[in-house]
Amino acid sequence: MKELWIMAVFATGNFCNSTIIGHFSFPRTTVGWSAYSKELCDEKTTSAGLPRASARCLNDTGSPMFGPLHELQCEFTLSDIQGNISSSPGDLLQLAFSTQILTSQPEQLSADNITTAAQIANALLQSANITKDIAVAAVTTISQLLNASEESTQERVAVQNLTETLGNFSMDQRSNVSLVVQPNLAVQSVQVPSDSVGIQFTALTGRSGNFVANRINLNTNTSELTADKGGSTDVQILIKFPPVLRSKNTNNSIGFVLYQNDRFFRSRAFRASSGTSRRVISANLGQVSGLHVEMLFKPTAVPNASLYDFACVSWNYTLKDWTTYGCSKVNHSADVLRCFCNHTTNFAVLMSFRREFEYAEALNWITKLGCSMSIIGLSLTITFQMVTRKSRKTNPTVLLVSICMCLLIFTLLFMLGVDNSYKQLNKLDIQEDNILLPSDTHKEWDRGPCTAVAVLLQYFLLGTFTWNTLYATHVFLMIRNSLATSPSHFTAYTVAIGWGLPAVVVALTLGISYRVDDPLGYRQEEFCWLAALDPKGNFDFKLPMFWGFLIPVAFMLIFNTVMLVCFAVTTGKTNPHLTR
Repeated sequence: MKELWIMAVFATGNFCNSTIIGHFSFPRTTVGWSAYSKELCDEKTTSAGLPRASARCLNDTGSPMFGPLHELQCEFTLSDIQGNISSSPGDLLQLAFSTQILTSQPEQLSADNITTAAQIANALLQSANITKDIAVAAVTTISQLLNASEESTQERVAVQNLTETLGNFSMDQRSNVSLVVQPNLAVQSVQVPSDSVGIQFTALTGRSGNFVANRINLNTNTSELTADKGGSTDVQILIKFPPVLRSKNTNNSIGFVLYQNDRFFRSRAFRASSGTSRRVISANLGQVSGLHVEMLFKPTAVPNASLYDFACVSWNYTLKDWTTYGCSKVNHSADVLRCFCNHTTNFAVLMSFRREFEYAEALNWITKLGCSMSIIGLSLTITFQMVTRKSRKTNPTVLLVSICMCLLIFTLLFMLGVDNSYKQLNKLDIQEDNILLPSDTHKEWDRGPCTAVAVLLQYFLLGTFTWNTLYATHVFLMIRNSLATSPSHFTAYTVAIGWGLPAVVVALTLGISYRVDDPLGYRQEEFCWLAALDPKGNFDFKLPMFWGFLIPVAFMLIFNTVMLVCFAVTTGKTNPHLTR
């Protein structure tokens, strides 16, 4: 009971309870974060649907409570604020909080809105009249922009400039802000004594995954990177000062900026195809050479995937991309990835993951027995049709033999080759070389006969349906036209269509979806058949199982159904030719 009471007090001390301030009600909020009123701007206003007010949860007196209320003029827009900042910098505080409220729903912001908001935040952080409250509002705005859609933040110069501005701001002490922590952004400024051997910045894992102030730690005099053995460290950075810097009797101004994701760092060399994000840590110490920078990152957990490789990188503002220059891998384990760099800037770890597959079990004896009986039956049917072909017309023999031949080959391939004999079960060692990765998803090059088996299975199963459709067409024409034999040239047409149409569909499917370096765009890895599911296990209509097999088969079934209806209508009518 004592432990539960302590936990309850601790939880209460980290939150401001829901309350009403003036005419506005605010929800329960973490200390340091901003809350937004439940009351929204009227639908007739420019800012319809946005909160009308904001208040920040503070803990200055030891008892968490909301700070001053800041109300939004609902006719205000981001463009209006940008114009007012340029013309009248005297009321920066109200403009800063108005910008914060206008960006409180980042998923609804357009690309132009994000550009304007980023430019406003830049202007606020660079203003000579900046105060602590203005700085907090600007950082909160930037934190919210990190939740905007990736398409909106991509290739935006204003957004990229924010990272440089934040780096300079973290070293600037004019606003008297030592630590600002918002859900997606943490900014730490510190003056380190001249006799310090090194400084360590640590961000611990929170329950929600967001940053909170009481889980950001700073050690201003240490020479060792000490990671938490419980695996609760998300990001950690240690800067060891060179002897030349320590010999100067001046304090060093250092700034750290921690980003929840890398949406402000849009890379052209590295593609995040699986939707993963990377935390970015920025260390700023000015132009100092001979630095020893060690970092620790917690590996990202990706469902149904394991870590294949990683790269320690820094952001190059000239290239506007990640680079491995000046950085190297130290070591790694299941809980931490360690890096070393010889300079300060924005750092990250690019991780590549390999999917883990649940391979299908081998065919059981019942399936093998059923397939064997089908093979025997089909073989006997083909033999009978060939031996007795002279006693009947040629066309039915060609059609029936072709149907049985396609189904026989399909059954043989299914029984002998549907299991993938080259399974990705080996656990590969992470490379020692620090090489920039092209993607967060590792894709194995095609190997083994699995793709060939999938191609043949698709071809012969489509061939089975095609020949069945041709046989139905043959029967329908014979009855409708009361013919004793098939129409002229029918055999040539059926052979061309029966063997050619499946080949065309398979060729198109391969040409559109197959690549040697990514065979899983065409087939599955668990067994040798067409790809159908996305990495989350949901049916994907963009994969060839749908348009390369189900769609053609659906057209054939519809065609057969139409002919069946026509056949039923025809036979139901009185037709003197049918009685001959």
